[in-house]
Amino acid sequence: MVQQKGRVKFEAGPVTFIVQHELWDGNVQDHSDQGIAVLVAKQDDETTLLRFNCFDIEKSYIYGPDKENKKFRMDHTTDGNPINWTIQQIRNNLSIMLETAGYEEIAKEVDTKQVEQVLGDVESTARELYMTGRNTVKHNRGTDIFEVGNIRFGLEMRRQTSGDGGLAIHVLADLAGTPGRHFMEETELLAFDCFRDAPHYHYGPRNKNHRIFFDKTLVPDSLKWTLGQFKSRKLAAMIERAGYPGVAADLDQDLLDSMMPAIEKRALEMQAGGMPAEPTPNLNG
Repeated sequence: MVQQKGRVKFEAGPVTFIVQHELWDGNVQDHSDQGIAVLVAKQDDETTLLRFNCFDIEKSYIYGPDKENKKFRMDHTTDGNPINWTIQQIRNNLSIMLETAGYEEIAKEVDTKQVEQVLGDVESTARELYMTGRNTVKHNRGTDIFEVGNIRFGLEMRRQTSGDGGLAIHVLADLAGTPGRHFMEETELLAFDCFRDAPHYHYGPRNKNHRIFFDKTLVPDSLKWTLGQFKSRKLAAMIERAGYPGVAADLDQDLLDSMMPAIEKRALEMQAGGMPAEPTPNLNG
C-alpha cells in the first residue's frame, strides 16, 4: 500500500483538485520514489479523472486512471519543474485533457474562472508538501564502528516494536565540515536493514530516502547480499545514487577491500548473537 499523507482538497465546480504526498517502496510499489501527486477528481464521488506524478524519479501524467489509463512521461529536460508544468497544463489544457481521458461531459462543465480561483492554492500546497511531507529517517549510528577512509560503517543489532529486526549496517560520512569540529555533521548515506521479516535498504535515509524491500524468494540472505555489494565494488555507485557524488568519488575501494574480512566477521558474529530483548527505536528528526 502506498504511504500517503497531507491529502488536501480544493473544489472547483464539477471537479475537485487533490494534492497528496506519496511514498513508494521498491518491490512493493512500481519503484522506490516519493513526491507529490496532483489529482483531478470528479466532484461527487472523487473518481480520479487525471493524475499528475511530481516525484523525485516518476514525472508523468495519466489520462483517466480509472478509465482510459493512458500514461505519458514528462520530459525531464524540456518540461522543467514538474509541479510548475502540472499547474500550467491544468490552467491551459484542463478541458481538452478531460476529453482525452474520456470525460467529455465533465469537460464541458468546467468553469475556467472557478479553476483559476483555487489554482494558486493548489500550487502553493503542492510545493509545500513536496518539501515538508518528505519521509526521512534518522537511525542510530551503530554500536560497532569501522573507519574506512572518508566513510565509516556502523553495525547494530536492532529490534522494532513490531518484533521484526536483525542486523543493520549504516554507511556514514562526515559532511559540511572538518571531522572533530563542532559544525561537522555525520550523515547516514545508506542503510541496510537485514531484518528477519521485512529486510530492506535505504538510499539516502536523510536525503531522498528511497527504500527497496528484498524479494526474500530471490534473496533469502539479505546480509550475504549486502556484504556482496561491498565486495563487488558497487558501494560507490550506491552512494552516488543516494545523492552524495563527492563522497562516492573519494571512496578508497582498496582500503575497503582490505577491511571487508573484519567487517564481515563482526557482522556475522553480531547476527549470530540474536536481536536485543527491547526495541531499539530510531533517533528523533
